[in-house]
Amino acid sequence: MLRRKIVGTGSYLPEKILTNADLEKIVDTSDEWITERTGIKQRHVAENQTTGDLALIAAERAIESAKLTPDDIDLIIVATVTPDMSFPSTACLLQDRLQTQNCMALDISAACSGFIYGLQLANSLIATEQAHHALIIGAETLTTITDYTDRNTCILLGDGAGAVVLSPSNNGQGILSTFCGADGSKGELLKKHAGLSRQPIHRLGPYDFHNVFMYMDGKTIFKSAVQRMTSSLSKALEKAGKKLEDLDMVIPHQANIRIIEMVREFAKLKPEQVYVNLDRTGNTSAATIPVALDEVIKQGKLKKGDILGITAFGGGLTYGAGVIEI
Repeated sequence: MLRRKIVGTGSYLPEKILTNADLEKIVDTSDEWITERTGIKQRHVAENQTTGDLALIAAERAIESAKLTPDDIDLIIVATVTPDMSFPSTACLLQDRLQTQNCMALDISAACSGFIYGLQLANSLIATEQAHHALIIGAETLTTITDYTDRNTCILLGDGAGAVVLSPSNNGQGILSTFCGADGSKGELLKKHAGLSRQPIHRLGPYDFHNVFMYMDGKTIFKSAVQRMTSSLSKALEKAGKKLEDLDMVIPHQANIRIIEMVREFAKLKPEQVYVNLDRTGNTSAATIPVALDEVIKQGKLKKGDILGITAFGGGLTYGAGVIEI
C-alpha cells in the first residue's frame, strides 16, 4: 500500500535567547525554581519577526532538505495559535512568499497538538490524491501573548518554527498511523480570551487587559496532559499494528520535563529513547515536535526502519499522536 513519508525537515529558532537568569530580573522567580519544576533553562524570542517570518525559514529549509522546489508543493498547512493576522491565513501569506503555484493553503488552530493535526490532514489528502507534496509547519511567537507578570506561565514559553515535507512513498516507509482528539469541555483551562468576537479589543474594560495574554491553569492541565498523551500514543500504536516495545524513539510535546518523564515511564523507554530539547527551547506549542524532529534527523539519531512515536496535548483541549517508520 502506498504510504506517505516525511522526505524533508527544517527548523528555525530566533537568535535572541531569554535565560532563567534574565527572567529573575523580570518576575519573582529563580533559575533553580524554574529548572526543578519545568526542566527549562532558556527559550528563544523573536524580535521584529512574525510567526510567518519564522515559518518561512523553516519551510525553505524543509523544501531544500526534500530536494524539491517551492513549485512542487501543492498543500501548505500552518499550525499556530499566533498567526500573523486573523486573515489572510499565515499559510496564504507563506504561499505568496514561497511563490508556490496551484497550492492549497490553510492554518490550523489546535495549539500544541497542531502539528499532529496538520500531519493527519495532509496524510489523508495525499492518500486520496488531493495533494502530492505537502508542507506542514508548526510555528509560534508565543512571547507575543505572554504575560510577563505571571511567573507560572511566562517561564514556559518560547518562539520557533519547524517544518516537514510529506510525499507519497512506495518503499514501505512512512506514516503508519495518526490519532487526534479533542475535549472542548475543558477549553477554559488554557486560552487567550480577548481579541476576537467573544471579547473584541474595543470592548475591553480597564480591568480586562490581561485577557489579551494567554491564560493557563497548569496544575489542573498537568494530569490531563499525561493521560491524553499516553492514551493517544497507545491508540496510534494500535492503529499501526505496533506495540510500545516496537518504539525506537518518542518525541513528545516539549511542555514540562515532568510530563515528558511520565510519558517515558509509560512507554518503558530508556532516557536516550525520548528526545528532549525543552531545556534549550522552552514550550513552543505547535513547533515543538517538528523542531525536535528536525534536530533528531540532522543528528542521525534515527536510522532507516526505526519506529518513531510522537504525541502532544494542548489548548482546546486537543491531543494527538502518530507512529512513523523512518
